[in-house]
Amino acid sequence: MADLSSFPITRRWPAKDPQVIQLYSLPTPNGVKVSIMLEELGLPYEPHRIDFATDDQKTPEFLSLNPNGKIPAIIDPDGPAGRPIGLFESGAILLYLAEKTGRLIPVDPTARWETVQWVMFQMGGIGPMFGQLGFFNKFAGREYEDKRPLQRYVDESKRLLGVLETRLDGRDWIMGADYTIADVATLGWVRNLIGFYEARDLVEFDRLKNVPAWLDRGLARPAVQRGLTIPA
Repeated sequence: MADLSSFPITRRWPAKDPQVIQLYSLPTPNGVKVSIMLEELGLPYEPHRIDFATDDQKTPEFLSLNPNGKIPAIIDPDGPAGRPIGLFESGAILLYLAEKTGRLIPVDPTARWETVQWVMFQMGGIGPMFGQLGFFNKFAGREYEDKRPLQRYVDESKRLLGVLETRLDGRDWIMGADYTIADVATLGWVRNLIGFYEARDLVEFDRLKNVPAWLDRGLARPAVQRGLTIPA
């Protein structure tokens, strides 16, 4: 029986099955990366909803696992050398789970690092820029009289979509024929941009060809469909 008592977060969100991966998350673009990954891999896990409405992410218990106060985070009771490990940052978790299982990341070193670079492209570009566009288009930022910040993030989001459009030319997935963590990292953000953030027309999404086709392929995957709703 795995002992997770050294992780204070389990006092607030007790593990019903401490033998499986504990996921602390919400179905946001960053959160669903990990739930989709876990569903794709078929790894047993137990989801815990971190409710922003009640500031769960600011509690001492949650901060003990992720001092940055963001989702997602995990505890794997069967970490390196069989010892439990806690991790935050969605990109790091994707890499860890890919390494743990040997899946959704190429074995060939060159292709492997190319995959990692596209994960970093999402982490450093697509995520922050799309998120800011969402703030200025849908949330409090839409009330700002100065529309220059909105236009800045619209322009940058269009540029990033153009990079992705070029990359996907002649490819089913970001790395070609094989679906990888690069796709897992990016799907939720593109979906959110044109859906929840209501920016489809702003970024002229329907003028693209390769990105919409890629998004449709990704969203058709059963594991993606399940992962997008976890935690409920």
